[in-house]
Amino acid sequence: MSEEKSVILVTGGSGLVGQAIKTVVDEERKLDTERASKETWIFCSSKDGDLRDKAQTDALFDKYKPTHVIHLAAIVGGLFQNMSHNLEFFRENMAINDNVLHACFKNNVKKVVSCLSTCIFPDKITYPIDETMVHNGLPHPSNYGYSYAKRMVDILNRGYNSQHGCAFTSVIPCNVFGAHDNFSASAAHVVPALVRRMHDALGAGDPTFTVLGTGKPLRQFIYSLDLAKLMIWVLRNYNSVEPIILSVDEDDEVTISDVAEAIKKAYGYRGQIVYDTSKADGQFKKTASNKKLRSLYRDFTFTPFDEAIRETVAWFIQNRDHARL
Repeated sequence: MSEEKSVILVTGGSGLVGQAIKTVVDEERKLDTERASKETWIFCSSKDGDLRDKAQTDALFDKYKPTHVIHLAAIVGGLFQNMSHNLEFFRENMAINDNVLHACFKNNVKKVVSCLSTCIFPDKITYPIDETMVHNGLPHPSNYGYSYAKRMVDILNRGYNSQHGCAFTSVIPCNVFGAHDNFSASAAHVVPALVRRMHDALGAGDPTFTVLGTGKPLRQFIYSLDLAKLMIWVLRNYNSVEPIILSVDEDDEVTISDVAEAIKKAYGYRGQIVYDTSKADGQFKKTASNKKLRSLYRDFTFTPFDEAIRETVAWFIQNRDHARL
């Protein structure tokens, strides 16, 4: 980013990653007043405009006139919601992404960083996944609508870059969790869903806690505050149109069973965890390589998984009454 004053618009700013970026930026402001004086951060939510609507998107850009954009806004859900709403997830995310990126182009935004997901990668693939494999085959059938819509962000970025020289790029995080997540028991991703359900089980004194599926699938999880720091680094330092994977190391991959046990430990839950093997597991693994990230930002330190789970559980206990449920 240049030394001139910047206006950074964050779409989806009230969500998990947006609020993590806000937390990191607020901490930065206390330590670096010179940078703070040159950067204005604006965190927008759906209340500020429906990005599925072109006119509302254009009005948002006219209002704030951003020089840089971090594009997080998306229609998202957990495994079972994805499976039953693939069409809606495709159409609505396609509309959001097309409207936002075209508005960025029309308004001469200097840099755009959009957020993708490791679920966009082909289902049948060799591991570890890297950035060159995004379009190498069909995504998992459980979430093809969301996956294809997110893949098209990469296509749009390349189009705007090759035809107009736009500095549009994307990041591909592994599974994100932390404060300000969606803790709905039915629509949330695995970590917040388990946090919410174990909170309820503890309150009800339930002797057992049921995890849907076998508990065997493997996942890499990144703490939202770590992802926020990396996304800010990408905005300021990464200048390629090629996507970059933002993930913990391959050695940090854990099973869903490990996740449940970590949440149990954080809560001090004394009941037994059982597994409902009649429920779908989804994709068994999607191990991602962070080799590119490590080559560019070698000394970044990720928050240990158990520590991040403890902090997430503590936040939920303190904020349950106004968390997204």
